[in-house]
Amino acid sequence: MPRQITAYSNPAVKAARELRDKKHRRAQGRFLAEGLRILTEAREGGRLPKQVFFAADSAAHPLVIALVDAVEAAGGDAIETTPDILSKLSGKDNPGAVVGVFAEFERALADLDRTSAGIWLVAERLRDPGNLGTILRTGDAVGAGGLILIDDCVDPFSVEAVRASMGALFTVPIVRAPWADFIAWLRNGPGQLVALSLDTDLDYQQPAYAAPTFLLTGNEAQGLPPAYAAACDVRVKMPMLGKADSLNAAVATAVMAYEVLNQQRRR
Repeated sequence: MPRQITAYSNPAVKAARELRDKKHRRAQGRFLAEGLRILTEAREGGRLPKQVFFAADSAAHPLVIALVDAVEAAGGDAIETTPDILSKLSGKDNPGAVVGVFAEFERALADLDRTSAGIWLVAERLRDPGNLGTILRTGDAVGAGGLILIDDCVDPFSVEAVRASMGALFTVPIVRAPWADFIAWLRNGPGQLVALSLDTDLDYQQPAYAAPTFLLTGNEAQGLPPAYAAACDVRVKMPMLGKADSLNAAVATAVMAYEVLNQQRRR
């Protein structure tokens, strides 16, 4: 049976609250995810939180019941609490009905089967958690094999990135790797590396993209380092007919991903 916690000073609440900070996420090897939709996506994808906090007024919801039952059956901890404590955990004035504490998970490059998908997403020094979460959602939408984060990217397990992913964090494999390791792994098998770049005149719809296609998006402010761009098989850009010189990184990734998907669908 779920236990009840109503005190902010409870050690379980304090430990979960600390996971809003990257330092504590690393120390505990855990992260927070909030919202019934996201936690249901995780449950249906085979990932359950170690702890689930839920409000008393949501306890009768069928999806909350299913989540609590699954967590307890797996040996996890179900905690009935107050909206105020959920707000403290989520950092939102109007928190969702549930907050989960998950063990961090990710894969290594060696774990990836590049032939399992026609599209792979690669992000280099991405700094905005909203962009990272949106790119994960795009990856889920186009059936990408995974998201490979190069060099010093924003933490994919931050509360903001998890929230922006809308559950895609649990459906799209994530790998973090230095550039040198990634490029060595990539060149050891099939794969076309395509850079989104302003330093080219090649329109993004001109090339024929060969599966598996790895779409490389650079840092939001600086783009790709010249050496990284030069190592790509193809560099493409999108037409900009207004005054802006580039698209948001996540938007550009989505446009490119659907161009590649549409080409692959037509073959």
